[in-house]
Amino acid sequence: MESPTFLDILQARRVISNYLSPTPLHHYPTLDRLLEARVYVKHENYQPIGVFKVRGGINLVSRLTDAERERGVITASTGNHGQSIAYAARLFGARAVIVAPQGANPVKVEAMESHGAEVVFHGQDFEAAKNHCEHMAREQGLRYISSGDEPHLIAGVGTHTLEILEQQPDVEMIFVPVGGGSGAAGACLAAKTINPSIQVIGVQAAAAPAAYLTWKNRQHTAAQMETEAEGLATSSPFMLPQQILWQYLDDFLLVGEDEMRQAVRLYLEKAKTLAELAGAAPLAGALQAKERVRGKTIALILSGGNISPEKLRRCL
Repeated sequence: MESPTFLDILQARRVISNYLSPTPLHHYPTLDRLLEARVYVKHENYQPIGVFKVRGGINLVSRLTDAERERGVITASTGNHGQSIAYAARLFGARAVIVAPQGANPVKVEAMESHGAEVVFHGQDFEAAKNHCEHMAREQGLRYISSGDEPHLIAGVGTHTLEILEQQPDVEMIFVPVGGGSGAAGACLAAKTINPSIQVIGVQAAAAPAAYLTWKNRQHTAAQMETEAEGLATSSPFMLPQQILWQYLDDFLLVGEDEMRQAVRLYLEKAKTLAELAGAAPLAGALQAKERVRGKTIALILSGGNISPEKLRRCL
């Protein structure tokens, strides 16, 4: 499978701009004081589905053949990726089946169904849902969409970093959450092509460190998955994003559950905005790396705001 390039991100932006407006990049002096840095927040929680992944969904589904759209698509998701595929499939008139684990975030399930997707529940976690999804794809002849190993997904989501650097080319560090790794891989491709001196920092839940361990070990490494942050809840890495992260990612931080909950509260208090746990992970990472960000101009990719009321209550 060929790795996407910066040219693919530019082409993705041309497609996506027909359907999505650029999201805001806001500067918050209250976060400046907290981090002793100049802080910009990329508001992917303002996307029509509340999450950055819609960029990749639109880019990928727009490129399917008529025959593939006719057959329909299937993917496995804990919620956000599934929403993006459901949204894009509806846009381009394709059937979408999403396989989700039992107990998936009800806010995200309702959103997937609202966009016309058929949601099938299977297994206790993402890996079980993914295995069942692959079986259904073979059985029903549907176009299987991996939530990580898809060049068009990576190119699509990389457009968020393109927008950051068009608005603020003086950004020195970009903090991006890592679940499957598509968003971080896209951020790396865009940032390092535009300005190789920009540091891209990945942030993952310490309770689901598969991508971190794979990056560190430079080989496929599975791990326990016990995080509440469903956007980061992968127990097995995706290797296409990893190959890009191995080449370009400057550092990789692990944050605790309480650190992410605190970051959700801080976004509400300091930026008057709603983040899910995965979306708040970059702020948690920047707080952990406070000595390194002091005096710098940084961007935090707030990847999504699809938090359930129950989890929000726990954060508060």
